[in-house]
Amino acid sequence: MLRGASVPIRAGAETRPAGEPGARKPPRRSAASTEPDAAPAGGREFVFDNEDFERLAALARAHAGIVLGESKRNLIYSRLSRRLRALGLTAFRDYRRRLDTDATEIERFINAVSTNHTKFFREPHHFAHLRDHVARPFAAGAPADHRRRLTIWSAGCSTGEEPYSIALTLRREALARGSARILATDIDTDVLGRAMQGEYALQTVGDCDPDFRDCFRSCDADPASGVLTIDDDTREMATFRRLNLLAEWPFRSLFDVIFCRNVMIYFDGATKAALIDRFARQIAPGGWLYIGHSEALVGGHRLLEPVGRTIYRRVA
Repeated sequence: MLRGASVPIRAGAETRPAGEPGARKPPRRSAASTEPDAAPAGGREFVFDNEDFERLAALARAHAGIVLGESKRNLIYSRLSRRLRALGLTAFRDYRRRLDTDATEIERFINAVSTNHTKFFREPHHFAHLRDHVARPFAAGAPADHRRRLTIWSAGCSTGEEPYSIALTLRREALARGSARILATDIDTDVLGRAMQGEYALQTVGDCDPDFRDCFRSCDADPASGVLTIDDDTREMATFRRLNLLAEWPFRSLFDVIFCRNVMIYFDGATKAALIDRFARQIAPGGWLYIGHSEALVGGHRLLEPVGRTIYRRVA
């Protein structure tokens, strides 16, 4: 059983009213899993024409690298209709004018069009590799350099299942906050707020190894709600920050491991290639990159050696 002192998680560097990181509320499923890519039946509530679609798709690409093709037309309408209602607008052209002058609304726009679908221990072979080839060797060599910390970046962390799965894997090998640091970033402030709460529906914990079940407890406020909170020893291993992967990165040191899974599928080829190059240069020699199952590197990269299914090692 894993136990430790109760230490609250640190809030992100940037918080916004839309996300309210730090406020406690029950988790909600991502828009990707609850909303079909279809417009309301029987006609649309708001005026939405071709120019609206093209301008908004271009804005998503410019600010976040997200490629929204014709098949996503109804998704844009469906997700952004909430913003029009909240702002009291009747047409998407008025919403586009609002985006021209309101930086906060740009952030809410990106939150709305971002897709966030994840679960605990998704693509389990990555966590088995992390355990066998990263955590165990590091733990075995830790006494030789007790000042060294294992550094891991979860890029595109969504609602937190990935960084917490990493933390649980490390804790099983006796690596705690003092010997390992997990940076978890996402462009969407709404999902970051939920990640920092560490609260999940009971059914979402089903993919966790039974040995990890004692790391979750019922929420104190409503034990019968079916909502579980991940324990403080696991939460304190992760630091959450807002970060746009296409913007400048503020890092002063290299990472031992980078996870960026099922994020680049929303980028075009040139953006993906540029991002892979940045990741490769941000990993310490001998470090590891884990990417999504549909994101294999076509043509490879001179700094990355494939060592397993969507697993790459940084060469010297």
